[in-house]
Amino acid sequence: MPSPSTKPARLSPSSPAAIQAIDDLLASVGLEHGRRKLGRDGIIRQAKYAPARELHADDLRQPQRPVRPRQIEVVQAPGWANHPWLMHGFSTRSGGVTKVYRAAREGQEPGKFRGAGELNLGFTQSDERALVEQNRRRFLAAVTGTSGTEAALPLVALQQIHSQITYRIGKQDDLAAVRRGDGLMTKRPGILLGIQTADCIPVMVADTKRHAVAIFHAGWRGTLKRIVEGGIGRMRMEFGSKPKDLIAAIGPGIGQCCYAVGEEVLTEFRSQFAYSDELFYEVYDSDPVREKYPLLFLTARAPGHSPIGPSLHLDLFEANRRQLLDAGLREDSISVLGDCTSCHTNRYFSHRAERGFTGRMMAVIGIRE
Repeated sequence: MPSPSTKPARLSPSSPAAIQAIDDLLASVGLEHGRRKLGRDGIIRQAKYAPARELHADDLRQPQRPVRPRQIEVVQAPGWANHPWLMHGFSTRSGGVTKVYRAAREGQEPGKFRGAGELNLGFTQSDERALVEQNRRRFLAAVTGTSGTEAALPLVALQQIHSQITYRIGKQDDLAAVRRGDGLMTKRPGILLGIQTADCIPVMVADTKRHAVAIFHAGWRGTLKRIVEGGIGRMRMEFGSKPKDLIAAIGPGIGQCCYAVGEEVLTEFRSQFAYSDELFYEVYDSDPVREKYPLLFLTARAPGHSPIGPSLHLDLFEANRRQLLDAGLREDSISVLGDCTSCHTNRYFSHRAERGFTGRMMAVIGIRE
């Protein structure tokens, strides 16, 4: 018999012994456990001992790959190098001179940080403008294949507002003008069109016959407003582009593994897309007690506002791929790079994973002179 001072060993809540103890307790009052099953309409249904496979966040997340922090990396779409007139590239966070974000990640003061810098390409509040301009020159030189001493091509960027607004940049347009929107297109050689991201999806489109290019910034709001599908329509109207001649690349962004959204986002997508339920997944925490006894974790909060239970995840890569298909592009002309920025924070900036304190990547596309 243990002495009064001896404390009983504590069981892990997820251990087989602990789960068996819960089984015995519920069985003593005539209760049994059930499992959750996701219906085709996206509604959670209770199905006793249902064999449905549940998606778990840990199973979906992508493992980080090693990077070279001092080397500028330009991510490119496969096969696009076969078009010598075309310039394009998606940036990563490595190879620049910004140190404020890496210092924060490694728990050091920015002024005392002595490690490799990062390639922040956005004029954020925490970074120095001169450093960002230097980063931009480095990245544009890597995209165009020029040396750092040569004059960089003019860059046309936007004040991004999560809209469906797309601008055509003509021969006489002021490249430095302030434009509020989320899409750019041109047939003008010798310039680069750029959009910034830190989780949202960058989408590039090129007309291989008429040598026209476009680029779009597609977060969930822009995707909902059909920024990409509408942009293809503008290319057809402005340049006479035909879908069979178009190629597209969907760059790095937050993946379905990490992009949890509220029920209101599902409702919005259902109002716009017949295939909306195919874009959403319910992802469960790997908690064996919650999986076995979901009713024990019910709360009085409104659906979608409780931290307990499965979370709803949106696949923005697939959402924008479907818009490209609906616009008439062939399936084999669309490249989806697929890197999740939230999973690969050693390679990309992620607004969600880094809780807002992060830099910006850039995607650029242009036509060689």
